[in-house]
Amino acid sequence: MAYKLKEVTIRTNNSEEGIKNISDIWKDIVSGKLPILFDSEHVFQQGISPISKYSNYSSDENGDYDLTIMAVTVDFFQKMDEEVSKGFYKKYDEKDESGEISVCTRKAWEKVWSEQKSGDIHRTFTSDFESTVPGEYTKDGKPHCYLYVAVK
Repeated sequence: MAYKLKEVTIRTNNSEEGIKNISDIWKDIVSGKLPILFDSEHVFQQGISPISKYSNYSSDENGDYDLTIMAVTVDFFQKMDEEVSKGFYKKYDEKDESGEISVCTRKAWEKVWSEQKSGDIHRTFTSDFESTVPGEYTKDGKPHCYLYVAVK
């Protein structure tokens, strides 16, 4: 009997070791070792997208937090866009012209941190969401990083 996970959570931070742990868990998900994108028999699960949820912050982006990787459907993004329109979240969309998904992700978070430092946004540090999309799945052929950051 095949099974799949809806989500997996680790406690981590933005240290070098923490970033390595995040990379390692993503490798396990993409390979099917952790059955979120694939079921336990390595059958790809249609209609889902993997996203990262950052929550349970001990302080801010400099402290520990929970990283949950979840499988969501398209309605998740519709609900998040509604939260943006209500002012509960700010949405970021960064892409990388050279095709590096890690670069667009870094650009997106650096924009958040810059706006936070300048006072342009006030984060709540409740739950933030990240969706990275490889270029082969986007209309413009460039990788994108979409962030939904909880704001006051």
